[in-house]
Amino acid sequence: MKRLINLLLLFLITVCAFAQKNDILITIGGRQFTSEEFLRIYEKNNSNLLNKEEQKSAEEYLDLFVNFKLKVIEAENLKMDTFSSFINELAGYRKELAEPYLTDINFNEELIKETYQRMKTEVKASHLLISIEDASNPEDTLKAYNKIMQIREEILNGLGFGEAAYNYSDDPSAKSNMGSLGYFSAFQMVFPFEDAAYKIPVGEISMPVRSSYGYHLIKVMDKREALGEIKAAHIMKMFPQDVDDAIMKQLRKEIDTIYSQLKAGADFAEMAKKYSDDKRSSEVGGELAWFNSGRMIPDFANPAFALEENGDISEPVMTQYGYHIIKRLGHRPVKSFDELKGEIEKRIKIDPARSIHSKEAFIRKLKSEYHFEVNEITSDNVKNNHFPIQESGNGTESLTDELFTLDGNKYTAGKFYKYILEKYPGLETFDENSFKTYFNEWVDKEVLAYEDSRLEEKYPEFKNLMEEYHDGILLFNISDEKIWSFAGNDSTGLREFYKKNKGTHIWGERFKGAIIKCDSQETRDEADKYFSAGLNAIEIIDLVNTDSEKVHIEKGAWEKNTNPVVNYYVWNGPKPEGFNEELEYIRGNLVGPEPKTLEEARGLYLSDYQNYLEEEWIKSLRKKYKIKVNKKLLKAINNASE
Repeated sequence: MKRLINLLLLFLITVCAFAQKNDILITIGGRQFTSEEFLRIYEKNNSNLLNKEEQKSAEEYLDLFVNFKLKVIEAENLKMDTFSSFINELAGYRKELAEPYLTDINFNEELIKETYQRMKTEVKASHLLISIEDASNPEDTLKAYNKIMQIREEILNGLGFGEAAYNYSDDPSAKSNMGSLGYFSAFQMVFPFEDAAYKIPVGEISMPVRSSYGYHLIKVMDKREALGEIKAAHIMKMFPQDVDDAIMKQLRKEIDTIYSQLKAGADFAEMAKKYSDDKRSSEVGGELAWFNSGRMIPDFANPAFALEENGDISEPVMTQYGYHIIKRLGHRPVKSFDELKGEIEKRIKIDPARSIHSKEAFIRKLKSEYHFEVNEITSDNVKNNHFPIQESGNGTESLTDELFTLDGNKYTAGKFYKYILEKYPGLETFDENSFKTYFNEWVDKEVLAYEDSRLEEKYPEFKNLMEEYHDGILLFNISDEKIWSFAGNDSTGLREFYKKNKGTHIWGERFKGAIIKCDSQETRDEADKYFSAGLNAIEIIDLVNTDSEKVHIEKGAWEKNTNPVVNYYVWNGPKPEGFNEELEYIRGNLVGPEPKTLEEARGLYLSDYQNYLEEEWIKSLRKKYKIKVNKKLLKAINNASE
C-alpha cells in the first residue's frame, strides 16, 4: 500500500511538473510565453555569469525577460523581421547552425574508428588504371568504363594481372612495376581506392573503382598487421639517367667496398657523409625521416623492415634509383587510438572524398528513415529520352508523373527537369549512364533539403537556438535604431541631457597648470623670468626655443597618480626614475572637485543618455502592451529555483 501511494505521488509530481513546464507564465500584448521558455532563458543567463553574486532569482529575472520580449514584439510589429537584411542574416546563421545536423555524427565516429583499424592493417595490392580524358563528359566516362570491363574479362579468362597492367594501364609506373603498389595503409591512397582495397578479399579482383584519376582494377595480394614506423639511415650509390651494365657493375663494386668497411667497424654516419650520393640525407649521416612500409618503394621498404634490431645493417640492396645500404635506427608501433584520434579527425575533414563518403552514408540513412521509393515506370520513361523541355504536346502530362516519394511527399518528373535545366543549361538528352548521375544528384539534394526543412520539428534544441538568434537579431536592430545610433546622432538631445544632469561626472582634486622641462639651469632661469612677467606658455616657448628645443611645456590638469612628476611635487609621490628636479618642475594650483564638461566626458554622458532613452522607451512599451503574469506559477518557479 505504501509503495502504491509513493508511486501515485511520483505520478502526480511528474504531471504537475509537466503542466508547469507548458503553462502560460506571461502574456504580453496577446503573445503568450510558457514557463518552459522563461526557464530556459533564465537558466542559460544565470549559468553564464562568472560572479555568482550577480545571479538573480526567477522573480528578479522576470522584469529583464519582459523588457526583452517587449522590444522583440515591437520590432516584429514594425515589420523589422521582413527586412531583407534581417532575413539574409538569419538565413546565414541558420545555414551555419544546421551543418552539424546535416551530417551523421555517429557515422563520422565510426569512420574514425574504421580508419584507425586500417592504419593497423597493411594491404598489398596491384592495380590497373584507365584514365578518363574529360571526367565531366559522360561519353568519355562510359568509354573508359567499357574498356576496363573488357580488360577485366581478359584477366578472368587467364591473362596475368601484371601483364594486363603492363599492356593496358595508364599509370606510367606499370611499365616497371607491373602494377604492383606494395603495402599501404590508410591515407596513402585516394579514398575510393583505399576503401575498395580494404574490402576486397585477398586474391580477388575488384569491379571497376572510380577515383579522380579514372577507373581502377585492384587485385589484393596480401593483408598483414601494420609494421609501424622505422627510423633508418642509408648510404646510396645512385644510378645516373643513362645507366648501363658497366656503370651498374662499377657502382655495385663501390657499394660492396663500403659495406665491407662497415662490417669491419667503420662509422655509418661518417661513411654516409663521405660516400652517399643522396646529398640531402648524407649531410646528417644518411638519416631519413620516420616512415612506414607504404611510404617507400617495396624494394627499399622490405629490407628496411626486415632488420630486427636497432643498429642492424642490411646487405647492399638495389632499387630503381640505385644501390643502398640501410641501417635501422629506431622502431615504433602504430600509436594508440586515443593518440591518433585527433589527427585522424583532421585528415578526414580535409579529405573531400572521405567527406563525400560520410555524406553518402547519411543520405542512405535518411532515405531509410523517410521510406524513399523510386517509381520505376516514370524513371524508365525519363531515362529512355522522354525529355519534355517545353510544357507542350504530349510532354505536359509526364511533368506531373511521380519520380520518387519521400516521407509520403511526391517528387515529379517536372521538378527533375527543372533541376536539370537550371544546373545543366542547354542539355537536350541523356543516356542511361548520365541519367543515373543526374538523378542521384537531384535525389541527394532533395533528401538533404527535406531534412533541413524539418530540423526545427525534429530537434527542439535547434528550434530554440533559432528562436534565440531570431530574437537576438531583432533586439540588436531595434536597439540600434531606438537607442545606440539615435543617441550618437542626436547632438541636441545629448546637450539638453547634459544640462539637466551636469555634475553627474565629477573631476576629483586636480593640479591645474604646467609641467616645465628645461635643458639647463640657464634655460630655467630664463623661463621663470618670463613666467613672472605674465607671459603664457606659447609666448615663452617662442622666446626661448629660438635655435633648438631648450624648454618643453605641457599644460593640463592632472588627478592624483595620473602623472609621476605632478604626483611627486603635489602628493609627495615617489621620485620618477631619471628625474632631475632642478630642471623639471611644475607651476600651477591645486583645485577641488568640479564637474566634467560634455567634451571631457562625452563617452560617459553618451552612455547615460542611452540608458535614459532605454528607460523611457521601456516605459512607453509597458504602457503600449498589456502585460499579464501568472503570479502563482511564478512563485512556484521562484521557490523551485532558490
